[in-house]
Amino acid sequence: MNIGDKVRFLHEVGGGVISGFQDKHTVLVQDEDGFDIPMPITEVVVVNTDAYNLPKEQKKASGAKTNAAKQGMTSQAGEEITGTSLKAQLSASLDREEDEGWEPCERPVTFKAAPVERKGGDVLNLTLAFVPADAKSISTTEFDTYILNDSNYHVQLLYLHAEGQRWNLLYQGVVAPWGRVCVDNFDHSVLGSMEELCLQAMAWKDNKPFEIKPALSTRLKLDCTKFYKLHTFHASEHFDRPCWEVPAIREDNPVRPLQVDAERLQEALSSPSQPTPVPPAKAVRPQEAKAPKSAPRQGEVIEVDLHIAALLDTAAGLSPADILLVQMKEFRRVMDENIRRPGQRIVFIHGKGDGVLRRNLLQELKYRYKQCSWQDASFREYGYGATQVTVHNAPKS
Repeated sequence: MNIGDKVRFLHEVGGGVISGFQDKHTVLVQDEDGFDIPMPITEVVVVNTDAYNLPKEQKKASGAKTNAAKQGMTSQAGEEITGTSLKAQLSASLDREEDEGWEPCERPVTFKAAPVERKGGDVLNLTLAFVPADAKSISTTEFDTYILNDSNYHVQLLYLHAEGQRWNLLYQGVVAPWGRVCVDNFDHSVLGSMEELCLQAMAWKDNKPFEIKPALSTRLKLDCTKFYKLHTFHASEHFDRPCWEVPAIREDNPVRPLQVDAERLQEALSSPSQPTPVPPAKAVRPQEAKAPKSAPRQGEVIEVDLHIAALLDTAAGLSPADILLVQMKEFRRVMDENIRRPGQRIVFIHGKGDGVLRRNLLQELKYRYKQCSWQDASFREYGYGATQVTVHNAPKS
């Protein structure tokens, strides 16, 4: 048994060429991949001593072109594949990538799992979701806007905000089936530009036949005062935080707010109509007199939002003192209307802020409306930014 002899393992699969001796009982067998395997001399059998006395590199060079020609195969790089094992070819490919500056972990991932379709998902349902970053500071926190796709379709989206008669594109992209995508982030300073939104969508499926959907476009009008109210935001299966979900498309149809047709309204106003007959007046006893429609029902809580966005269309050009003056004027108006209704409860939503508005409210209650008591409103519904006032005995006339 000499160096260069071709051997096979006696009780294991494999073999190779003897490349050396580790000791007098152990021989080093070089396999076809160039690895030296220590094996007991008693576990190897010499199969040929004449044809394998050539160096391994020379044997590879002499047989590479023959094997490649027989197999008629090339590698991904266009190079001929030798007769080496798959393990050796993979190792050579990795070595080549390292030489070219590639790392195996940097190779692009091309596999994409097919989306799992759900029953009832062949109708298009899209929802806008507004998620506060900190629900405990609802009057100062930022919000993330998501679009939820509850369908088996891929959806190409355009998300726009109105600016006068024109529109601003805030997001363009694709949302996967039963997925969601974040399309905007904003704070309270831009609520004035979010009263009217537009969502446009086109839907399709990948690698399978599907029922074609028409391109959809829907406009939504938001009540931006709800962004100041904690009870607007509720738990959802889509998020681990409270959110406000606004349907945009339901069962392939856009969800449209009530809109007035200006032409039909003008036509109705200009067309002649018959006067409505007035029934004869009926005497009403004092005890039968009804309260005006604006009067609250017994036990009903009046909710008053004192945020300037709820009182004025715009606060542009107003100083903080001017804003406070408007808010206090609304507070006094509501209090004066209800001061003669013992038991009436009024919730004033003023927000947390720096506490200036709340201090002014308490000052007025303490000196001007002494017959009333007050306390913090329900934290569950309003957070820290609301005060509840209860009217007790009406003042003597």
